[in-house]
Amino acid sequence: MRVDRAASRSTEGFLRRRSSMPMWVDLSWRVALVVGLISLVLLLHWIGRDGLKDNLDNHISFVDVLYFTTVTVTTVGYGDIVPVTPEARLFESLFVTPIRLFVWLIFLGTAYSLFLRNILYRWRMARIQADLHNHIIVTGFGTSGQEAVHELLARGTDPREIVVIDGSEQALELAEAQGCNILCGDSTRDRTLKDVAIHRARSMIVSAGRDDTSILITLTARHLAPRLPISIVVRNEDNELPARQAGATTVINPVSFAGLLLAGSTSGKHIADYMADLAASGGRVKLNERFVKPQEIGGPLSAISTGLGVRVYRDDRPIGFWEEGARQLQTGDLIIEIVEGDGVRESRKLD
Repeated sequence: MRVDRAASRSTEGFLRRRSSMPMWVDLSWRVALVVGLISLVLLLHWIGRDGLKDNLDNHISFVDVLYFTTVTVTTVGYGDIVPVTPEARLFESLFVTPIRLFVWLIFLGTAYSLFLRNILYRWRMARIQADLHNHIIVTGFGTSGQEAVHELLARGTDPREIVVIDGSEQALELAEAQGCNILCGDSTRDRTLKDVAIHRARSMIVSAGRDDTSILITLTARHLAPRLPISIVVRNEDNELPARQAGATTVINPVSFAGLLLAGSTSGKHIADYMADLAASGGRVKLNERFVKPQEIGGPLSAISTGLGVRVYRDDRPIGFWEEGARQLQTGDLIIEIVEGDGVRESRKLD
């Protein structure tokens, strides 16, 4: 457990992503590189063996070249005692050299742990940050955050376009396993949100597990990115208004949503099922939001051919399909439509 906590502290504050290369592949190419370099040196020594001299018998054999290669690659000079028989030289080449390399690896591993790893993390973090454009930030990877990421992936979002921030390495491992970028840190701090390039994000999901923390994160994000769409989860109805005042674009209360499903089920046994279908990407129907198309301008909402139009947003004002404003679509209108889903909705645990 102490090792895990130390590893967590060493990676805290570093933005990272699961490597696309499996561990065994990474190890294999490193071994192959070492073997290839030694083989190349061996080949060059063999080709140029006329330039070598053996003080023992003035004859250069392959064993001599192999010995000379391994000593040259692994040491910086020669001592006053040298092996003089082929057996001794084979022993030095095939047994002593691996031990010498192993000792060097111990020193290199220590240097990596204390110094080089931080440099590597910072370099990888800079590369990931440079690639972050029009991405989605998810702060908090509890049940709601996991469901949100699962739904984003189901809707076709590239996991490399998702950045998950959480203070728990265990939670981040789950997000990293799905291919998301992850950052262990405190989302209420400016530096953390700047590290994930919040100014270039396309949206943000806040689900910290506590309403006060989520609202503080929203305040922090809003002053860093004034135009960023922010969706926040609150569990207390009294905190919905403070969340909006903090700058949240969308406030979601899972308890209220569950209440809507329960209330709907009392009016008809299929209403709750249909509402859940609309909310999930895996249902037979789903909601879609898009801008009005040029060929649809001037026509009624009911005439669109891509789905069943249910609402229009004009200057952030909702207009129902039955209202006068929906009879003539205008440039810049946002259309909410019901379209065909992907199939049968999965049964998943809800908050």
